[in-house]
Amino acid sequence: MTHPNTPPRPDPLAWVTGSDAPEKHVVNLGFMALTDAASLIVAATQGFAQPYGLTLNLQRQTSWSNIRDKLIEGKLDAAHGLYGLIYAVHLGIGGSAPIDMAVLMGLAQNGQSINLSSTLKTSGVTDPEALNRSVRQSGAKLVLAQTFPTGTHALWLYYWLAAHGIHPLNDVHTLVVPPSQMVAHLQAGRIDGFCAGEPWGAQAIREDLGFTLATSQSIWPDHPEKVLGCTRAFVEQYPNTARALVMAILEASRFIDESQENRRSTAQLLAGSGYVDAPVAAIEPRFLGQYEDGLGRAWQDSHPLRFFGNGEVNMPYHSDGLWFMTQLRRWGLLREDPDYLAVAQKVQQTSLYRDAATALNIPVPDSVMRSAVLMDGSRWNGSDPAAYARSFALHALTDTAVLSEPS
Repeated sequence: MTHPNTPPRPDPLAWVTGSDAPEKHVVNLGFMALTDAASLIVAATQGFAQPYGLTLNLQRQTSWSNIRDKLIEGKLDAAHGLYGLIYAVHLGIGGSAPIDMAVLMGLAQNGQSINLSSTLKTSGVTDPEALNRSVRQSGAKLVLAQTFPTGTHALWLYYWLAAHGIHPLNDVHTLVVPPSQMVAHLQAGRIDGFCAGEPWGAQAIREDLGFTLATSQSIWPDHPEKVLGCTRAFVEQYPNTARALVMAILEASRFIDESQENRRSTAQLLAGSGYVDAPVAAIEPRFLGQYEDGLGRAWQDSHPLRFFGNGEVNMPYHSDGLWFMTQLRRWGLLREDPDYLAVAQKVQQTSLYRDAATALNIPVPDSVMRSAVLMDGSRWNGSDPAAYARSFALHALTDTAVLSEPS
């Protein structure tokens, strides 16, 4: 896999020597076995980091809690991260003392899915209405898995369920399962469905163990997904390294999105045993935006997983961080309203990102806020996060399994 068509980069010597030289040349970079880790894997293995004086030491992790703990302990310098994970650590959610965290850039938009078991499909539970009826009529709660208590998958699952009249904390039982273990849990009958990143939804269909009920982009088209996260201490101690890291990953992101050919070669790379370790047949179609739901429907998604979008994916918008905080407040993970904007301004490393993108001639949006209309018609623009949070019913966290993590 090569990148012969990559646009010309700035003079690498400017970033390897002199005042812009990285303070730390080997960066320990954590990732999970998910296709939306692609830009990190491509940057580390396809020559995008070396011109900036960096070696990226990729370290695959078994759970999001491992990524959290190793970032806090300094065993990882930066990582493929969940928005809500970074903000939860920063805000001290989960019982530990708050630690200042940083979002360096967005890594991906779209590309997650809510999936149910083939057992439910056989019983006719193949749409939201049937799921609602099943929840109301079942003597035992359905068990639905997500990947981390404050993560994006928990929040997409809760949002989708609530929009269809199913209370995610009272009407179903939720638990935490690492994404690569979802299919095995379906097969063992431990769960009735899950929300996770790819390729695990597609793999459940390939193994005839499940089907896709909804994609995350049907909840919020071009929603924020994974980020490049680290502690604030890392940015303060190694600012040139952090900027060089963003530049290398930006170039890798641009390469992936440049053509379908590049996406196909990236899918082949991701399938390797050291990375996602899944069949190319499970990775490639949805990586190319080609969806089948396991119910006989196929489509080319208009909002597929994307990594660059001419920089639109990568900007650490303040409004993206704000939205996740509103949902943590909605579901009782935040007991009180934080100073939403002050927190987002501290976590989102907009200035560092702007410097990196400008050096690469990548457009930087004029505003740190962006707007969207979500599946239930709610409008989000970041202007009044406290009022937005209160536009939903606020809940206390009553289901202890929501806070449980895999051992």
